[in-house]
Amino acid sequence: MDKALSPATDEAPSPAAGEASPATDETPSPAAGEASPATDEAAPATGAAPEPATPAQTPAAGTRRWLSDPVFVTALVLVVLAAAFAGWAGLSWYGAAHAGPPQSAQLRDRVLQAGEQAVQNFNTLDYRKVTQGLALWEQSSTGTLHDQIVAGHAQFARDIQQTKTITTARILDGALTSLNVRSRTANIIVALQITVTPAKGTPAVKQSRLAGRLTRTADGWKLSSLGTVPVGAAAGSTGTGAAGG
Repeated sequence: MDKALSPATDEAPSPAAGEASPATDETPSPAAGEASPATDEAAPATGAAPEPATPAQTPAAGTRRWLSDPVFVTALVLVVLAAAFAGWAGLSWYGAAHAGPPQSAQLRDRVLQAGEQAVQNFNTLDYRKVTQGLALWEQSSTGTLHDQIVAGHAQFARDIQQTKTITTARILDGALTSLNVRSRTANIIVALQITVTPAKGTPAVKQSRLAGRLTRTADGWKLSSLGTVPVGAAAGSTGTGAAGG
């Protein structure tokens, strides 16, 4: 009669003689004379406590730390803006200091200078050089005034030679009362001191105000009219006759 089978159990049967034991999760102890396997942790030296590793501080890490500080970044931006503004202000000041006056101011200065010179020429006449003096009057005038000088040239020469006077003028002040670039005209008023020296006697000195009209020609700005300004008259009033010594 067959023997009844023993019930199965959780335990594995013992290996038969000559069979290898099954592998286990535990690592077998090294055999005598074999080296121990390496581990991730190095054995500390005998008698010395291990020191914790600290990360090395690099320049880049320090820079990133400063740049991450909002106060530092704001201060840095303000410094850069201040330096940029200072540079711009310096360049602007230098440019303004060396740019010179605008073209409109330069034009007015040139017209005023030409007008003052023309007025001075018309109040300068020497009986010993009457021909040269009248030629200067003609060169300084245009239009109606120029025509009057040419037409009365002979009479002016006789009068100055009879009186034997020397007339000179010095500009005291002058100003443009108007300037019209499109029509090429300008009005001028000049204060001057006139000295009349006779052949015999004491020189006579007087001050006068003259108003003139200037016209731009191919040869520059010239007087087209010239006259005295009565006391209390408007600065812009002009005469039509020549004023001379």
